[in-house]
Amino acid sequence: MSVFTDTGEQTALEDEYDEWTDDLEEDEAVPQVHDPLERLNRGIFAFNDFFYFKFLKPVARGYGFITPEPVRVRVKNFFYNIGFPVRFVNDILQIKFKRAGQGTCRFVFNSTVGILGFFNPAQKYSWMNPLPEDTGQTFGTWGIGNGFYIVLPILGPSTLRDSVGVAGDYCLQPVSYIRPFYISLGARSYEVVNKTSLSIGEYESLKESALDPYTAFKDAYIQYRKKAIQE
Repeated sequence: MSVFTDTGEQTALEDEYDEWTDDLEEDEAVPQVHDPLERLNRGIFAFNDFFYFKFLKPVARGYGFITPEPVRVRVKNFFYNIGFPVRFVNDILQIKFKRAGQGTCRFVFNSTVGILGFFNPAQKYSWMNPLPEDTGQTFGTWGIGNGFYIVLPILGPSTLRDSVGVAGDYCLQPVSYIRPFYISLGARSYEVVNKTSLSIGEYESLKESALDPYTAFKDAYIQYRKKAIQE
């Protein structure tokens, strides 16, 4: 459910999100994925929708009111930067050594010149902005199918394959190893609130443009993941 925007410092992750939203209007046939848990999934979708409007959006709006946008953009850059291990390991597992090298250069450049990643000077060099890879994409590259469709609480659209991939990504995220655990959870929650504050209004627009939001988001997600794996 979280959406990501930026003014002047868009990352490769955000470019992929733009493709995800563009899929809502594409005519290309959407790959069919079984949805045996549709009733449960629709219930979780409704819960996520309620959570967004009643909790996440108000909190993000308040945070955005007291925190200047440039600061929020720097925070977003920082969290993206420290997620480097996820992208690097999955590049290696997919035998995309060139991307792994490009991503490493981006990480080193932004961590030094960009001051721990708060700034994103690498954005000026296209070769240092490879598309990000995650564990779900790696499974897909290895030929593992989607399985069935799942809507995860808070996290939103997923599949059985990508849900397992989320666990893999969790293990590769440095934030996951912060102790005590509640500090790690707080850091992740802050990241979500910060990103949401930069994109308030986008989820609403996507939802309002669809006759059946549940089906629209499902189809767009499946199409987006298919393209991500192909790339």
